[in-house]
Amino acid sequence: LRVFNTALLGKWCWRMLVDKSGLWYRTLAARYGEEAGKVLEGGSRGSSWWREIVKIRDGEGAEGGMGWFAQGIERKVGSGAETFFWSDLWLGGVPLCVRYRRLFDLSLNRMSTVAEMSALGWGGGGEAWLWRRQLWAWEEEMVEECRALLA
Repeated sequence: LRVFNTALLGKWCWRMLVDKSGLWYRTLAARYGEEAGKVLEGGSRGSSWWREIVKIRDGEGAEGGMGWFAQGIERKVGSGAETFFWSDLWLGGVPLCVRYRRLFDLSLNRMSTVAEMSALGWGGGGEAWLWRRQLWAWEEEMVEECRALLA
């Protein structure tokens, strides 16, 4: 029964990814808030049903921070307008905010989509790379590694 319930909750996680214009998604976003394309957990005011879905979606308790649900999906970028550059799993099997944690922490474009970053230019000298401070040499090397991955 537990496995069946987990599978049904996983289906709700899937629906959150593919139907963000639906009434149920808009209702959850209105109640709990939304950030970076995800409905927030809601803390103690969240229902037990919602807290369980968030645990599955966010991989709570999983080693490496990714649970079975997150490991089983990958985004197709398309136009990039609905895919967040840093936080969505769209390139290389790990979100860029995990793979390049230091760069994510320093970035001024944390909530940008792939389309926005591409339009700003993520090549050498592109405006997509805005930082809170000047980068050190080893951080510049990380940016070059990330650019090579994007190419």
